[in-house]
Amino acid sequence: MKIDILTLFPEMFKGVFDESMIKIAKSKGLVDIELHNLRNWTSDRHRTVDDKPYGGGPGMVMKVEPIDRALKELRSRYGSTNSLAVLLTPQGEKFNQKRSKSLSINDHVILICGHYEGFDDRIRSLVDKEISIGDYVLTCGELPAMILCDSMIRLLPGVLGDKDSLLDESFENDLLEYPQYTRPDEYNGMKVPEVLLNGNHKEILSWQKEQSILRTKERRPELLK
Repeated sequence: MKIDILTLFPEMFKGVFDESMIKIAKSKGLVDIELHNLRNWTSDRHRTVDDKPYGGGPGMVMKVEPIDRALKELRSRYGSTNSLAVLLTPQGEKFNQKRSKSLSINDHVILICGHYEGFDDRIRSLVDKEISIGDYVLTCGELPAMILCDSMIRLLPGVLGDKDSLLDESFENDLLEYPQYTRPDEYNGMKVPEVLLNGNHKEILSWQKEQSILRTKERRPELLK
């Protein structure tokens, strides 16, 4: 999988992309992440990526020209029919596990990180999807881009050591994950459920399914609908 990220702050990604699972996926050649400074596609000597909004108002708005040029170049490098451009914006579809899966099956994803007050609205016509990570406002789109990358990359075949671990996670089958425990079997009076200690695999699976449904009813009942 190839991921291109258009950003004004490429240095923000270094710690996140050079550790843990993403680092392993990169070293295995399962994902290729390339960071691009959006200013590289400006045409003036000040490398301007924003300007004042028409009609007045606070803040600055990201310009359409640099993003259009960047998308054309990156799509042509890979092949436009195989590229999916994603605008990270509070107005986009809310990100969830199903959308993560749909993104992870693409060969080439371009993530566009916003900044300042917002985007020139004509940029929306240049992308394939708009995605939001939640109903709150951040100062920039770099953090959402990191979240999408982490969520997508872990779904790629070969990234996780045990592929079956993906099947039992929260939000698979619209359920939250069942409670998990490890040693010791008792700590400060808190005991591990006996069913997990008896070695009966069929009973354990039944308990896990039941607990998954109960936990979803208690914490996220809307998922069951």
